[in-house]
Amino acid sequence: MHTFFRKIGPLYIFAGCISLLALAFSLVHLAAFLMPAPDLHTVQTTIYLNDKDKVIGEEKGVESRYWVPLEDISPALIEATLLTEDKRFYEHHGLDYRRILAAISEDIKSLSLKEGASTLTQQYARNLFLTPEKKFSRKLKEAFYALRLEKHYSKDEILEGYLNTIYYGHGAYGIEAASKYYFNQSAAELSVAEAAMLAGIPKGPAYYSPFNDADRATKRQQHILKNMRKEGFLTDEAFTTASQEKLAYANPIPVDVKRPYGYFLDAALKEAASILEMDTETVRSSGFHIYTTIVEETQHELMKQVHQIIPADSDVQTGAMVMQPKTGAITAMLGGRDYMASPFNRAVAAKRMPGSAFKPFLYYAALENGYNARTMLESKPTVFQLPNDETYNPGNFNGYYAYKPITLAQALALSDNIYAVKTNLFLGPETLVDTAKTFGFSGQLPAVPSLALGTAAVSVQEMVSGYSMLASGGIQTVPHTIVKIVDSNGKSLYERKPIQKQLLDPKKAFILTDLMTGMFDHELDGYMAVTGSLISDQLTHTYAGKSGSTPTDSWMLGFSPRAVTGIWVGYDDNRKIEKVKETTYAKQIWANLMEGIHANKQAAPFIPPPGVIGIPIDPETGLRATPGCPTSRIMYFEAGQEPTEMCITHANHMPEEQKGVLEKWFEVFFR
Repeated sequence: MHTFFRKIGPLYIFAGCISLLALAFSLVHLAAFLMPAPDLHTVQTTIYLNDKDKVIGEEKGVESRYWVPLEDISPALIEATLLTEDKRFYEHHGLDYRRILAAISEDIKSLSLKEGASTLTQQYARNLFLTPEKKFSRKLKEAFYALRLEKHYSKDEILEGYLNTIYYGHGAYGIEAASKYYFNQSAAELSVAEAAMLAGIPKGPAYYSPFNDADRATKRQQHILKNMRKEGFLTDEAFTTASQEKLAYANPIPVDVKRPYGYFLDAALKEAASILEMDTETVRSSGFHIYTTIVEETQHELMKQVHQIIPADSDVQTGAMVMQPKTGAITAMLGGRDYMASPFNRAVAAKRMPGSAFKPFLYYAALENGYNARTMLESKPTVFQLPNDETYNPGNFNGYYAYKPITLAQALALSDNIYAVKTNLFLGPETLVDTAKTFGFSGQLPAVPSLALGTAAVSVQEMVSGYSMLASGGIQTVPHTIVKIVDSNGKSLYERKPIQKQLLDPKKAFILTDLMTGMFDHELDGYMAVTGSLISDQLTHTYAGKSGSTPTDSWMLGFSPRAVTGIWVGYDDNRKIEKVKETTYAKQIWANLMEGIHANKQAAPFIPPPGVIGIPIDPETGLRATPGCPTSRIMYFEAGQEPTEMCITHANHMPEEQKGVLEKWFEVFFR
C-alpha cells in the first residue's frame, strides 16, 4: 500500500498543480473580463496646419507622437510588422502560448529572461501601462493587461494602438512620427521597401536605425522583405523591385529643434489653451489638429526681409505682424530676429511707445468732432499752458515748422506734432483715450496732451489690430491665429465664427484711410518732405500708412485692402537709436514686405463708401484746386462738407492761355 501511494503521489501533485493553474488561469480571464476597459489614452503630438491645411509645426519635446487611423497606414507596413513581430496576431487572444512555451524553454537553458515572446498586444500593454524593465513581475502584469485589452477591444483597435505608440528611435513614437522623421512623408505613402525598413526598427530602435548603422538596418530590411515574399504578400517581381529600391532618407535633425514659425506657434498654443480652457501642456500632448491662419509665403517673406535689412551683427531687435483686414487673421508674425536665441515675442508681449504712428487714432476722433481734410491749424513752435500752471513744449522733427496754418491732410503726411497736440487739447485728452479703446487698446492710456504723440506703451499686435479697423472700413477686428481645432478622433472642438460688427463710421474710416495715403504723396510736401518719401518710389500699389519714432523706437504701419502690416525696430534694453541707418529699417522692411505680398496681384484701390465725395484740393490753401495751383490732390469729404470756394491764390501763376479754364471752373461749380 505504501508503495502504491509512493507511485501515484506525484500524479496527484501534478494533477493538483494543473488544476490550480487552470483555476488561476480561469480567474485571471474572469477578472480581465469583469474589470472595466483599460484607458487607451496616451500622449500624442499636437500639430499645427497653415491656411492651406499643410502641417507647419508640432509640439515636440524629446518625443514626437502622432495618431493616425489604421486605414491611413500603408498595408505593406502593417503586413511587414505582423510578420516580424506577431505572425499569429489575429489568431491568439493576447497571449501566444506556443511562443511562450518556446521562450520558457530558451530562458531555462540560458537562466535568463532573454526571450520575451511578447505579442503585439503585450507590447501595446507595456507601452501604455508599464516600464520596459525585464522582471518576472512585469511580465505577469504585461500578460494580464494584454488579456484585458483583448477582452474589451477589437484586434484592429489594438493593432492601430500598437502602431501609433511603438518606439522607432530618435524620439519618434508611432508609425506616423517615424515616417515623417525617416522619410518626410505620411505613413500612408510608405513604399514596400520603406515599410520593411521601418518594421525592423522597433526590435532595437538604436541598434537597427538606418541613421545609426545603415548596413545592419538594410540587412534586417532585406530579411523582412524575404519573409513577405515567402508568406505570399509580395510576388517575385515586387520583391525584386523593393529589395533594389534606394531609400531616400530625410535629413535627420534633432526632434527638439524649433521650427521657423516658433513665435507664431507659441501664440497659437496660448490661444488654443484659452479657447479650450486647458493648460498649455495638456494642449501640447492631446493630439489636436490646430488649423491656423498663417500664410507660409507671407511668413517667409517677412523673415527674408528682416534678415536682409538688419545686419547679422546688429543688436537691434524687431517685432512684426501681418493681418488680414476685416477678419483679423494673423498671416505672419515675428517676435524677434532669432527664436532660438530669444523666444520672447516682441510682437505680442512687448509694450513700446508708438510715437506718431498713434496719430491716426487721434485724427479719427477729430473727424468725429468736426475736422475734415482741409481743417487748418498753425504750425509753429508753441508752449502749451496746462492746468496747475504746468507747461508743455513739444517740437517738430529736427525743429522744422511751416510757420503758417496747414491742412489736416498735410499735418498727417508731414507728421506735424504741433498740429496733433493742438487737436488733442481741443478735443480733450479723454476723447483720444476713449477713441483708442474703440480701436481695441485695453491697457492704461494716460489722458495727457502727449498721448497725441504716442507716449503710451502699446504692442505691435494692438497697433496692427487698430489699423485693421481702418482698412476694413470700420469693422471690428479681433486678432487671431486659429480658425479650427480638431481632436485626435477627428471631432471638431472649435471653429471660429466671423465677426462683422461695425464700430467705426465707414465714411470717416475711409476719409482717414485716404489721408494716410498722403505720407507717400509728394503733392503734400511742405516745409519738409512727406514722411514716406524714403520708400515712396519703391511702392507700386496704393497703401495707407503712418510711421512713428521715439528716441528708442522706430515704427512703420500701413495697409492695403489686402493686408495690414506693422513693424517695430528697437533695442531690448531701451537704449537710444543713434545710427541713422537703424531708423530706416522699419520702413524698408515694411515696404519690401508689402510689395512682396502684392507681387503679381492686380491693383486694389480703397473704394469710397456712399456719401463721400472726392474733390481736387490745393494742399497749401485747402481750397478747390485750379489749373493755376502748382499742386493738387484729391481729398475726400462727407457729402455736404466739401469746400465750395475756389483757390485764387495761384491765379497769377497760371499761363495766359489757361486763364479761360479758370473761368470755366467757376462756371462749373458756381453756376
